[in-house]
Amino acid sequence: MTTISENLQGIHQRIRHACATAGRDPSGVTLLAVSKSWPVPALAEAAVCGQRAFGESYVQEGLIKINALASLGLEWHFIGPIQSNKTRLIAENFAWVHSVDRFKIAERLSAQRPPHLPPLQICLQVNVSGEKSKAGCLPEEAAPLCHALLQLPHLTLRGLMTIPEPTEDVLRQRLQFARLRECRDRINTEIMDRPLDTLSMGMSHDLDAAILEGATLVRIGTAIFGTRTRMVTKPAPHDET
Repeated sequence: MTTISENLQGIHQRIRHACATAGRDPSGVTLLAVSKSWPVPALAEAAVCGQRAFGESYVQEGLIKINALASLGLEWHFIGPIQSNKTRLIAENFAWVHSVDRFKIAERLSAQRPPHLPPLQICLQVNVSGEKSKAGCLPEEAAPLCHALLQLPHLTLRGLMTIPEPTEDVLRQRLQFARLRECRDRINTEIMDRPLDTLSMGMSHDLDAAILEGATLVRIGTAIFGTRTRMVTKPAPHDET
């Protein structure tokens, strides 16, 4: 049975290999440990191994871990669906939000971000596969929505996020990730004074393809912690691992 330490080493090796294949510097890819449903000791073990950024999908569960591990100086990312009645807690406690998919949610996060905290770093979620079951704006909606988000105070628009259609076909994986990269490039050309620098894409089964298509942040859960079992809340409509 592998340990979290061994798993993290394996993931970093995969990242280095994919970056070498793509001709990229591995330092340009951030590893986000998707820790939803895992208990505090598992996160503490990962932190001891040097992992700093953790992703949570459920607000109350995330707050328990944020408070329990406050002394470690970790960086917390919210990556799950956002309910309007939870935006204040997200704005007050997380450093990043990857799952903004409409202006109303971003507006609430902006209004509720405490002024003494740095701006909330956000990514716009884009539905590159067109699946009706998936959250996210359509690629053609991304540019005008980004333009609107840029007007909000207390937020910094960093980039785009996607959860593509699951497939083992590497070509299909790459095509979906390429859509997000091309969407980002169009937005940077059309409206951005400061280019979007983040592509949050790639999970345990497809991080290699994501890096080949330009991912700057990969969201990895299962390959670090193992197969999850629900511990706090019921599963979300989509699973970012």
